[in-house]
Amino acid sequence: MPTLILVRHGRSTANTGGVLAGWTPGVALDERGAAQAAALPGRLAALPLAAAVTSPLQRCRETLAPLLAARPDLPLHTDERIGECHYGDWAGRKISELAGEPLWDVVQRHPSAAAFPGGESVRAMQARAVDAVRDWNERIEREHGPDALYLMCSHGDIVKAVVADALGLHLDQFQRIAVDPCSVSAVHYTRLRPFLLRLGDTGDLAGLAPHEEVPGAGPGSGDAAVGGGAGAP
Repeated sequence: MPTLILVRHGRSTANTGGVLAGWTPGVALDERGAAQAAALPGRLAALPLAAAVTSPLQRCRETLAPLLAARPDLPLHTDERIGECHYGDWAGRKISELAGEPLWDVVQRHPSAAAFPGGESVRAMQARAVDAVRDWNERIEREHGPDALYLMCSHGDIVKAVVADALGLHLDQFQRIAVDPCSVSAVHYTRLRPFLLRLGDTGDLAGLAPHEEVPGAGPGSGDAAVGGGAGAP
């Protein structure tokens, strides 16, 4: 079965603004995010990608633009099932404000029971994303063979949910996974089980150095980065 290259979009204006973007329109890459996207073709140069699949949201499409310019023959598909979580009434609000909501602790510690007001549950988010991966695995293998590699560009919580599924982790453990902007995670699927080949690989280990974090910005704060976080400064 194919190998899936999971790319989280580059750093966005919402990430640096500390805002939970969700499906809010007009959220673009910031200057650093654009630089991360520009570096992506070089990082993936050795990989014979059969296709690319993207979330419909602007920050993902902008992340893939340099790759598509470098590989004009790479087929691109859009799949709403790997779009960001529908955060409902939480979308567009500051993470610092949301951290004070009673639901925040549920999202952090018991996400399988969390449903966003006016939005969707974390369970539903994972289910649609994993369904998309399974469907694309079958299609890519059918069209390009069992050794094919393909890419999906999506969002932090989606990437974490797909990785958790690949590792056989209960959804309540998915907040223990961290993926920085424009990081690459890779899952090789087989008939009986998946293998996680890379997790959150940015090609830059500077993010491991200690740095100040705010609630919901990353593991150093004790809370998981709901919505993905902005990565290292």
